[in-house]
Amino acid sequence: MSQEKNQKQYDVLVIGGGIAGQESGLNLANSGYKVLIVEKDLSIGGKMIHLSKVFPTLDCAACITTPKVSECARNPNITILSNSEVLEIDKKGENEFDASIEKRPRYVIEDACTGCQECEEVCPIVVDDEYQWDLVGRKAVYIPFSIANPRVAAIDIENCILCGACEKVCSADAIDFTQEMEIVNITAKSVIVASGYNLFDPTQIERYGYGKFGNVITSMQMERQLVPTRPYNSVLRPKDGKMPDNIAYVLCTGSRDEVVGNPICSQVCCMYSTKQAQLIMGALPMADVTIYYLHIRAFGKGFEEFYQQAKGMGVEFVKGKIGRIAELENGNLKLRYEDIHEGVVKEAEHDLVVLSVGILANQLPRDLFKNNNLDLDKFSYVKQIDELSNPAKTSIDGVFVAGAASGPMDIPDSISSAGAASSETASYLRRSK
Repeated sequence: MSQEKNQKQYDVLVIGGGIAGQESGLNLANSGYKVLIVEKDLSIGGKMIHLSKVFPTLDCAACITTPKVSECARNPNITILSNSEVLEIDKKGENEFDASIEKRPRYVIEDACTGCQECEEVCPIVVDDEYQWDLVGRKAVYIPFSIANPRVAAIDIENCILCGACEKVCSADAIDFTQEMEIVNITAKSVIVASGYNLFDPTQIERYGYGKFGNVITSMQMERQLVPTRPYNSVLRPKDGKMPDNIAYVLCTGSRDEVVGNPICSQVCCMYSTKQAQLIMGALPMADVTIYYLHIRAFGKGFEEFYQQAKGMGVEFVKGKIGRIAELENGNLKLRYEDIHEGVVKEAEHDLVVLSVGILANQLPRDLFKNNNLDLDKFSYVKQIDELSNPAKTSIDGVFVAGAASGPMDIPDSISSAGAASSETASYLRRSK
């Protein structure tokens, strides 16, 4: 591990390069502030860049995100550190935060790589592609996805066999196996925590059979089958490649559930499942889609109309709690559930089951600040000290929160939250100056 001696100074450190981090960074950069965005993944864009469309308008998610990604990359006031994580932040005084950032090696020289992907073609190793939620494989040297920014290859050193094939074919001489992890030290006048959220791991609910039954998938795996850059040409069952014609959604998987430690509503599951159901009926016109729910929470602008539109298209909504999912010999799934309206236990057979997983707090901010206590709420989200009049304010003066780092929210609310965070940050910097 090498140590970078020269510290760099910025007005704002933004932790997270998702939609909230990008929006906050762009607002401040366009106001003349120097911004550093630190993103743990190989590309900025967050989870939104992997979505098909957004509810309730069904606008293209990538069409909204990609211009922001490009703006961030081109803006002269924004510096991006991808494949990096903030290790520790120490508040030294008013307008002075010292941060240590771990920059992991790509084993590819970023300035030299042209993104031609010739290295991918010759690489002999194939592993699960985490950016396609393990539906297909990728090479050990790869560009994470087609609209990644920076569009630079990376080598998965844990799976690389050091055969040298990528090094031989790279005309730009961009392969560099001597790269080491770096610690980058920077100073910032303020911090925005936009670290986003985590998705619930459905293997915790063993009775649903995720990871054991091949045709039980998560909502993000279904999302990837609906995007233009999807791994298959259509919606298919992962186990046997069959085109499904009877699909079930299980809402509140990992939400509103004290047993798995997440008693709150994730706010987005009802509507993203309804959105996917509509898209499936467009992709597979003959398919039946059933959504098993406890309560439909269509609380936002246009959400109730969107829900009624799905019902009008033929999506069946069943008020029922799933007790168990069992796999049949042909790969179909039998759902045993309580019909809440009738008060009886029923069974139904489906050939594909989608678990609508909930949202969990990202644990990154918990121990991030040295010698300062960043207060969290009882669900481990960053606590909003003054939620009504100043929702971006945290327990540390000069530190602000944006997006789902403060709690579950949809994309419009994340963008609004980022606007509040950038506005409060600019106000703080002006006052301090």
